[in-house]
Amino acid sequence: MQLLDSKVGAWKPEANTKPKQLRVLYFDHTAVLSGGELALLEAVRNLDRAQSEPLVVLGEHGPLEQELESECPLWVLELPPRLRNTRKDNLTGITGGVIGRMVLSIPYIVRLARLFRQIKPDIVHTNSLKADLLGGIAARLCGIRLVWHVRDRISPDYLPRAAVTGFRWLIRLIPHYVVGCSQSVIDTLNLPHWKRRKVVYSGIDLQVYESMVPRAHHAAIGSAAEPVLIGLVGRIGPWKGQHTFLEAAAKVRRIYPQTQFLLYGSAMFGESEYEKRLHAMVAELGLQDAVEFCGFVRDIASAIVNLDILVHASTTPEPFGQVIVQGMAAGKPVIASAGGGALEIIRHRVDGLLFPLGDADALADAMMELLGNPQLASELARNGRERVRGCFTIQHTVHSLSTVFQELAEQN
Repeated sequence: MQLLDSKVGAWKPEANTKPKQLRVLYFDHTAVLSGGELALLEAVRNLDRAQSEPLVVLGEHGPLEQELESECPLWVLELPPRLRNTRKDNLTGITGGVIGRMVLSIPYIVRLARLFRQIKPDIVHTNSLKADLLGGIAARLCGIRLVWHVRDRISPDYLPRAAVTGFRWLIRLIPHYVVGCSQSVIDTLNLPHWKRRKVVYSGIDLQVYESMVPRAHHAAIGSAAEPVLIGLVGRIGPWKGQHTFLEAAAKVRRIYPQTQFLLYGSAMFGESEYEKRLHAMVAELGLQDAVEFCGFVRDIASAIVNLDILVHASTTPEPFGQVIVQGMAAGKPVIASAGGGALEIIRHRVDGLLFPLGDADALADAMMELLGNPQLASELARNGRERVRGCFTIQHTVHSLSTVFQELAEQN
């Protein structure tokens, strides 16, 4: 179609308002199915292919690789063991801190930059702290527009102080755009006013939860007829608060002996000793017949939909708290630690309950309030699902990411 330019009386082409399809390369250092990696998987699956073509590079082989193989072009450039095994707790001192680790990473960064040049993406999106540093420098060496997706709180309650200082300094220099998984995360970055940033929540596919049927023996909250299932879903680790959950369970069990407590998740990143301590706690508290360790589950939705109450018990502020959203999407009353991203998801006593971080007594009180008040439990569950529908779906996520990518493309 042609349009007449009334000023000069000549024909001119109609402006093309259709966004350019962008080649977006997602880089993650790990292939473990942890929170950030599951969020990446859902984003890749649901991106509008008319706007962006997803490409993925991983730093190791593993379950995420297998999930992504059928979704998009995929490369694996394996990290050396020394880099792969670096944990956030080790980022201390001068040689072991962020800058020191980057110096040791130079050979890998050079190889990664070579791969980026071969793939020729329009934008690189890094998905983890390691990926931000390694992939960030590689992308800048190639002159490619760069988005850092920060999924961790950059603060001393989450990282060693040396790592916090180093990361906050580098984030001013390396990425063109910063995406945070919550406003809580963005606030920890101390970004200058000129640094472009956006909150992009890790949304879920609500239809998956709405299509699932709860267990046939679903118990009415507070009913003594059948066991009531209260669950905590997440990687087993000290800051995830499984010990707080068990302490609260012992108090609840004395008043509501029909309750059962399920722990879904496995230990990762060298936290097996903590898992052993949890098993010892169960014996010490006399909860052997009340607590079940269910291990890692790939189908989180199926696990959550069969619970009566979902608990989130992190002892330090959570960067986001995707499992909270999943519980709300499944139509379950959710109790969560009052810190970090949870404060952006739950409105206390409107669509969930909040309790002070690490306070086992307060958690027990919240559980017992729901057990004794079925009407409140149902109201919170209903409102929670509507909260997810309005703010935390995967459609919200991919729309926000697409907006970021288009903004960066327009800068070229």
